[in-house]
Amino acid sequence: MSASAMLAAARRSLGVTGRPNTITREYAARHGEVYLRAPWCQMSITKWGRDSGNSEAVLPAGDRAYTVWSAEDGERLGLWHVGTAENIRKYARPGAIVFFDWGGSNGIAWIDHVGIVERVLGDRVQTIEGNTADACKRRVRAANVIAGFWNPDYAAAADTTWTETLMTELPLIKPGAKGNHAKTIFFLLKARGYAKDLDEKLIDPAVYSPKVVAEVKRLQGDKGLKKDGEVGKDTWPKLCGL
Repeated sequence: MSASAMLAAARRSLGVTGRPNTITREYAARHGEVYLRAPWCQMSITKWGRDSGNSEAVLPAGDRAYTVWSAEDGERLGLWHVGTAENIRKYARPGAIVFFDWGGSNGIAWIDHVGIVERVLGDRVQTIEGNTADACKRRVRAANVIAGFWNPDYAAAADTTWTETLMTELPLIKPGAKGNHAKTIFFLLKARGYAKDLDEKLIDPAVYSPKVVAEVKRLQGDKGLKKDGEVGKDTWPKLCGL
């Protein structure tokens, strides 16, 4: 959608403290209880991206709880900027995902922490960060601790907002469901290269049966989703190849 929507989602988290909290609980519900008390700065970025409709721009490889992987996502997209004072002045924008190394290096492998740029202040940035002193707060950071940053392509992602909206309007389908949505799941699995051994002449594709559920779980595992067999707002896009 937009950087402004991403920042609005981040501002709604200001004041969240401790763990587990609303951010870690939401992430753990999808990926396992191990995340309930884990460091949650990157989980915050994931939540804000999802809540603001910016998943495609901010989470190009899906949910992230590890800062290094998120930085590598930006690098792979060709959007990464090393955190020098010159680069901050020249390239940093509100909505940028900014990464910190308390040791002062600019190496992605050494990243300790992450936030989102709210304002650019010359060669410094004002940020919103989750898990800073175990809370979500505003901070002002300078180049000496900024390892690097990348500006998600919010404008390009906005071109597919209608598709994302459609995905959120599709119903939650649980194992045992019957009807056209179950049939759609069956043939979308086929289109994605799953359910190769399932023949619609031998099983009813309009029934979300255990064998089909097993294939959905396999897809969910491959895409880094919770393997619950339920087809909702996270799984529908993956079935549709988004």
